[in-house]
Amino acid sequence: MTEDVRTEQSIGIDAPIDEVWAALTTPDQIEQWFLGVRTETDWRPGSPIVHRGEYQGKPYEDVGTILEFEPPRRLVHTHWSPVSGRPNVPESHEVVVWELAERGAGTVLTVEESNLASEEAKATSERTWGVVLENLKGFLESRAS
Repeated sequence: MTEDVRTEQSIGIDAPIDEVWAALTTPDQIEQWFLGVRTETDWRPGSPIVHRGEYQGKPYEDVGTILEFEPPRRLVHTHWSPVSGRPNVPESHEVVVWELAERGAGTVLTVEESNLASEEAKATSERTWGVVLENLKGFLESRAS
């Protein structure tokens, strides 16, 4: 058994938890802060989630399954990308946990990603999550002003 490579990042957002939840689960909003990703799912546990976009000029399609959907506090889904170099089998899918907590009038969002392929994949993930979470914060806070 190999060690589970994981990463976790949190960010404080000056927006109510319901607005943060809506930004995480509304495809038109996701596309605005998540690097242009187009997301398709019905958010029901057991349902597929598909992310389509373009990276370095090439189209991609990442897939996964919704595991938990508990508005407005917790979303869990799997994620697999052909870029990972791993086969598209459940054992190769990462698990992404989004947890929201109220902090005063704002929200703390924590994202944990586990079952990463390697330390190199973890480093890439951490860089990407840093950008994405800052984008989300900027997207939500700019709408409030």
